[in-house]
Amino acid sequence: MPHAESVTTQALLEALSLAVGDAAVQVPTVSTPLDAHLVDWRGRYRGRALAVVSPACTAEVAEVIRLCRAHGVSIVPQGGNTSLVGGSVPDTSGRQVVLNLRRMKRVLSVDAANLSMTVEAGCVLAEVQQAAAAHDLLFPLSLASEGSCTLGGVLATNAGGTQVLRYGTARELCLGLEVVTAQGEVWSGLKGLRKDNTGYDLRHLMIGSEGTLGVITAASLRLHPRPRGTACALLNCAHPGAALALLTRARSTLDANLTACELMAPLPLALVREHLPDVTQALGSLTLPTLASLPADAPWLVLLEATSATSDAEAQTRLEALAAQALEHGEVDGGWVAHNETQRAAMWRLRESIPIAERLAGKMVKHDIGVPTSSVPHFIEAAQHQLRTRWPDSQVVCFGHLGDGNLHFNVQPPASVGSSTAFDAFEQAVNAIVFDEVQRLGGTLSAEHGIGELRKHELARRQPAVALALMRSIKQALDPEGVLNPGRVLVPQGDAPGVTTT
Repeated sequence: MPHAESVTTQALLEALSLAVGDAAVQVPTVSTPLDAHLVDWRGRYRGRALAVVSPACTAEVAEVIRLCRAHGVSIVPQGGNTSLVGGSVPDTSGRQVVLNLRRMKRVLSVDAANLSMTVEAGCVLAEVQQAAAAHDLLFPLSLASEGSCTLGGVLATNAGGTQVLRYGTARELCLGLEVVTAQGEVWSGLKGLRKDNTGYDLRHLMIGSEGTLGVITAASLRLHPRPRGTACALLNCAHPGAALALLTRARSTLDANLTACELMAPLPLALVREHLPDVTQALGSLTLPTLASLPADAPWLVLLEATSATSDAEAQTRLEALAAQALEHGEVDGGWVAHNETQRAAMWRLRESIPIAERLAGKMVKHDIGVPTSSVPHFIEAAQHQLRTRWPDSQVVCFGHLGDGNLHFNVQPPASVGSSTAFDAFEQAVNAIVFDEVQRLGGTLSAEHGIGELRKHELARRQPAVALALMRSIKQALDPEGVLNPGRVLVPQGDAPGVTTT
């Protein structure tokens, strides 16, 4: 006689196949492990799933949620599976359904006069940008993963990226949402309005909730006029304090035309040169120190981007004038201004290649912290001093969005930290140093990657009790049965084990 659980599982799989079609329900097997859905981007978390289900429309999403809820099966919403905190892979139970939205990728409408567009959640971010550009408009959210991350995931994590300084995070670029609730009901709030004061703002509640409160299926997005000109510069700064002074000058000089200000320490640049030499070679005359002979006084690089309402030449002229002023006042000691699109793309490729170079360099303790922009130099100096005092052979790989105070402050362990057990202990000790310093400066332990699985215990330790209680109340009100991405963001009652670390 079949086991009751296997009968229930088979019944659910058959019902899901009827709802979305046989081809849209994939069951992991030894020959078809579906690792693209079950292993996170960093390879840190590996889960098991009952099935990976790929609905084609909002009505199918709602039906999948209703069926899973009726069978007591929880759901992990997933887009491009580019989460950096383990938030989009299932746990190890084999009893969760991965709800992948990549089939839902239609551009529903573009309203050029309203500077808005409505797009399904499975659209890849680069495709959203291209759809806006086809109407001579700009969707400015830009991430290194824009060729694979999806709009739903971008909104569910309130992604930031390189142009937050000018345009804000995903939250500021979203005008309305369509969401399926944990009960399988559809809330359609796809409004293209800039002002709407009719009660609680459910849109803001869903953005950044990491799939724990509802499943985003479509969004109305804020567009901007497409700049007529763009220019970039890579400028040498002796230290982060000089880089902050440069940013202050750039803000004053360029105002809203300053669209990005990225900070890169010597070590991540050296990692790019070592592991991805074609990236640095594309910059021609720009020379970067090698990893083997990294001088203590090697310069930091600041990547500035400016736009113009008229032409590339006008934006370039303004950047050249800024660089000359900064050189005169000792904020920079050299650098380069791009003279064409090829050079500009090479500069951005240097910045965007750092995460890949890190991955090739081996295990690191990763951080996505945010502090007030004015505190960035102090944070870097204080955290580096403490880390080097305790582990002289460790290396700090620091880069990120100076313009909004968000740093990717990552730490390479010394060679003596070889085993996974030793690395785990090293990671915990490093986290304590980094997050204590962040907390002292009134910062955040996650500026753009979210909480997911990786940071939920840290959030529980450091978030005020009142805030945690409010979050739990919201989760209980909207998803009392724990159907949507359970165990993520908030530590479960009793802290049941989740996905495993590799």
